[in-house]
Amino acid sequence: MTLTLCGSPISNYYNKVKLALLEKGVPFDEEKVETHRTDEEVLRDSPLAKIPFLRTPQGGLCESQAMLEYVEAAFPTPALLPADPFAAAKVRELTIFIDLHLELVARELYPQAFFGGSVSDGNKARVHRQLLKNIAAFQRLARFAPYVAGDSLTQADCAAFAHLPLVGMATKAVYGEDLLLAAGVDYKPYIKRVGERPAAQKVVADRKAATVKPA
Repeated sequence: MTLTLCGSPISNYYNKVKLALLEKGVPFDEEKVETHRTDEEVLRDSPLAKIPFLRTPQGGLCESQAMLEYVEAAFPTPALLPADPFAAAKVRELTIFIDLHLELVARELYPQAFFGGSVSDGNKARVHRQLLKNIAAFQRLARFAPYVAGDSLTQADCAAFAHLPLVGMATKAVYGEDLLLAAGVDYKPYIKRVGERPAAQKVVADRKAATVKPA
């Protein structure tokens, strides 16, 4: 069975799924797809034209967490979820929390942090308040022992490795301080540890290659 991961190595959600596929040793192809496409070939598999999406022999899948769940069920070993139902639910909880309550909140800062745009003072203040609240909640869920959900690499690490550096960089750029570090979330040794894994090194190398501008 051949899967095709569609999107861009620059996308952190693309890299969330890519890291899971690589860690599991699942064969897959990659197809460069830009956002906001309006052709039926894309809308059939990703109705909002969001990336990433996954083409499977059964059809298309959008939403990164749905993709991770499909890959886990279709290719159960090596596992990225614990066998115990409650422990698996806690990993899913943490994964969704990182996506929704850290990355998607910080994403409102990206136009100013990374793309030369601006964010209104009102929105910056609102995002700042929300991130402080959400980071404190994240600290109650994350373990970093040594992985974000405990002693084994899980789906939550696919999200954390892709998202936490962006949250840190965006808040540093906009507020003058990395709100994760300021709150006591010392995530950089964790990112270094995960980054030593061959799958993570492949993700990072491909992302860097995709961001190099032609001479």
